[in-house]
Amino acid sequence: MKRIVCMGGGPAGVYSAILFKKALPNASVEVFERNRPDDTFGWGVVFSDKTMGNFLEADAPSHARIAEEFYHWDDIDVHFKGQIIRSGGHGFAGISRRLLLGILQKRAASLGVKQTFTRELEDTQEFDDADLVVIAEGANSKARSRQAEKFDPHIDVRKCRFIWLGTTQKFSAFTFAFEKTEFGWFQIHAYQFSRDLSTVIVETREETWAAHGLDQADVNQSIAFCEKLFAAYLGNSPLLSNARHLRGSAWLNFNRIVCGHWHDGNRVLIGDAAHTAHFSIGSGTKLAMEDAIALVQHVSHATDVPSGLESYQTERSVEAQKLQNAARNRMEWFENVARYESMEPLQFAYSLLTGSQRIGHANLKVRDSVFIDKIEFNLAQTHGIAQRPPMFLPFQLRGMHLMNRVVVAPMDQYRALEGMPNDWHLVHYGARATGGAGLLYTEMTCTSADARISEGCTGLWNEAQGAAWRRIVDFVHGESPTRFCLQLGHAGRKGSTQLGWQQADHPLAQGNWPVLAPSPIPYLPGVSQVPREMTGADMQAVKDDFVRSVMLGAAAGFDMLELHMAHGYLLASFLSPLTNVRSDEYGGAVENRLKFPLQVLRAARAAWPQDKPLSVRLSACDWAEGGLSESDAIAIARAMAGAGADILHISSGQTVSTQKPVYGRMWQAPLSDMVRNLAGVPTIAVGNISDADQINSIIAAGRADLCAIARPHLAHASWTLDQAAKQGFTEQWWPDPYRSAKAQLERAAERAVTGGSV
Repeated sequence: MKRIVCMGGGPAGVYSAILFKKALPNASVEVFERNRPDDTFGWGVVFSDKTMGNFLEADAPSHARIAEEFYHWDDIDVHFKGQIIRSGGHGFAGISRRLLLGILQKRAASLGVKQTFTRELEDTQEFDDADLVVIAEGANSKARSRQAEKFDPHIDVRKCRFIWLGTTQKFSAFTFAFEKTEFGWFQIHAYQFSRDLSTVIVETREETWAAHGLDQADVNQSIAFCEKLFAAYLGNSPLLSNARHLRGSAWLNFNRIVCGHWHDGNRVLIGDAAHTAHFSIGSGTKLAMEDAIALVQHVSHATDVPSGLESYQTERSVEAQKLQNAARNRMEWFENVARYESMEPLQFAYSLLTGSQRIGHANLKVRDSVFIDKIEFNLAQTHGIAQRPPMFLPFQLRGMHLMNRVVVAPMDQYRALEGMPNDWHLVHYGARATGGAGLLYTEMTCTSADARISEGCTGLWNEAQGAAWRRIVDFVHGESPTRFCLQLGHAGRKGSTQLGWQQADHPLAQGNWPVLAPSPIPYLPGVSQVPREMTGADMQAVKDDFVRSVMLGAAAGFDMLELHMAHGYLLASFLSPLTNVRSDEYGGAVENRLKFPLQVLRAARAAWPQDKPLSVRLSACDWAEGGLSESDAIAIARAMAGAGADILHISSGQTVSTQKPVYGRMWQAPLSDMVRNLAGVPTIAVGNISDADQINSIIAAGRADLCAIARPHLAHASWTLDQAAKQGFTEQWWPDPYRSAKAQLERAAERAVTGGSV
C-alpha cells in the first residue's frame, strides 16, 4: 500500500496511523482531524492492566509514555443511603484524554505520520486515490452516515442524559454516588486521572432531567445544579467543563451504535464509528485502540485490502459484541437505579459491581474476599444459617421448602408414546433428582393429545398417565429431598410438529392434528398450519383440560405446579400483540390479552392444593418489533401474581419466527431482574446460565430467587453435587450410595486450591 488515510484524530485514528507506519514504513500515512490538536471533549480515560499489556506489545514507546502519566487506584466506593460501601482489588489506571492524545500525536509525528488539523471532512470521496481509508470519526461519524446503506448502522438512543465534567476534587477511589430528588435519581461516575484532576460524569433519566428544568439550562446552570446536588462529594471543589463555549444544554444521550458491516471496499470503520460501549464500563477508548491493533495486523498480512478488512471484522466483531453486551447490561442498570432503591446498601453495591455480568461472585472474591464474606454472611443471616455460597441458600414457597436455589430446567425429551411417560423419564428425572438440585421440573406436559408440541411429548390427560407420573414422583420423593414441579402447557399454533432433533417447528410429514390459537396466524408463514381462531367454546374446553390435568397432577403428588405461558405456545399467544390481533374482549390492550390466561390461572389455582406453590412461565420480551413492551411485561407479571402465581419463571422470545434475540451468557437474567425488582414478584432466571459462579452472582445481586440450569444438567445429572464439592460446601445433601464420591471430590477440590499439598 502506498497511501493510508485516517479520518479522525482521536485515539483510534492516531493509534492506527502509528501502527500502520510501523508495519508499512514506506507507505504515506495521514491523519485528518476537524478539531485543533489539543481540543478534547472528555476528561479522563481508564485502562486495565490487560489492555496495557496489549499496548506494550503493539508499540512499546507510546506504552511507556502512557504508563508514566498514569494515576492508579484500587478501590471502588459506592455511596448510597448515607453509607459508603468499599470494594478493593480492582486495579484501575487513569490518564488525561488530552495528555493521551498528545502522547500519540508526538509518537505519530516521530514516525513520519502527516497530521492535519482543523480540516472538516464530509465524505471519503476526496481520498479515492488512497489504498485504505480508516474511518475513526467517533460515534457521530459523517462518513458512516453518508454511507449508511453500506455500513448498516443501528443507533439506539438511550434513556439517560449525562454531562461529562471535571473537578479538582481528588477521589481516593473510583466513586459512584447516588442522590434521590423529588423527581428521581441522579448518579455520578467519578475518578481521579491525574495528580490534580478528576472526571465527574453526572447521569439521570431523561424524564428526571427534564422535570428539573435542565432541558432549558445552559452549561453554567447545569454545573451549578450538579455542584449543589453532589456537594457532599465535591468538598469545596468546583465542577469544570471544557464545553462552556456550547450554546444551550451540554447534556447528551448515550447512543448505542451497532453496525452490520464495518467495511466497504477499502473503507473501514473502527472505534466508536463502528460500535459504542457505555462509559460505565470504561471501554470505549480501549476498544478503539485494540481495533487499531487488530486492523493493522489483518491488513498488513493480507493478500489484499478487502480480505484483510473482512478478517479484521470477523475477529473484532466478536470482542466488540462481548463488551457491548456487558456495557448494555451495565448501562441498563444505571438507567434503572429506582429498580434497586429498596435494597440495603451492601446488596445495592454488589448489584452494581456485577451489573455488567462480566464480573461475578468468584472474581469479586479474588479481588476482595472481605467484601464477599460480608455479602454471604448477610444473606445467610436472613435465613438463620451458617455462611455459604448463595446458590446453596434455602428457599421457601408456601409449604414447599427447597434445600438450595438450583433448578433443573424443564427440557423436552420427546420420548413419550401417546403422552405416556416411561422408563426413559424415570431414569432421566430420577438421576437428576439424586443429583442435588433443590427443584426438578418436568418437561412441558400437555393437557390433551391435541395440545402436544410433537408426538413424543408427555401428557397428563388421563388416569393411566397420572399413574405413570406417580411412579416417577414417588421415586423422586423416596430417594431425595428434591422437590418436583409439574409444568403444564398447550402448544397452540406451535403444535403438531416434528421431534426436537428433527426439523423443529415444522409440521409432521403425515398425521397432523388441528391446532388452535387466539388468531389465525401460522408460526412459519407458508409452512406451518394456519391455526383455527379460538371461540368461546374452545376457550372453555382448554380451561377444562388444564383443570383436569392440575387435579391429576395433585393426585400424582407433585410439589409445585407451573403453567407454561411463554415461547409462543397457546397461552403466550394470547399475551403477545404479535400473535393476538383479536378485536373482541380478548384482544387489544394488555388488560384484554390477559383475560383468558388469567382465567386459566385462577381455575388452576383453585384446583391446586393451597399449601403448594404455583408458578407461571412467561416470555418477558418477544425480541421483535411491535412485541411485548417492558410495561406490558410488568403489567402481566403483576396480574399473574394477583391471580395466584407465587413465582414467575422468566424467559423470552420464541413468539414469532422473525425474532432477533441478543444471545450471550445469562442473556435473560436482566429480564428476571426487571420483573423481580419492578413487579415485586419472586422469579426464576433462565437463559444460558451454565456455572455456579453465575448462579451465585444472580442470587446475591437479587436478580432472581432461583436459577434454572438446562444443558449442564443434561451432560451431568449430578452437576449440583459436583459444584458443592468444588466450592467446599460440605453440608450439601448427597445420596448415601454416592458419599464416597463426595469425599473424593472435596479432596480434589481442596488440592486444586492448595496446589496439590493436601
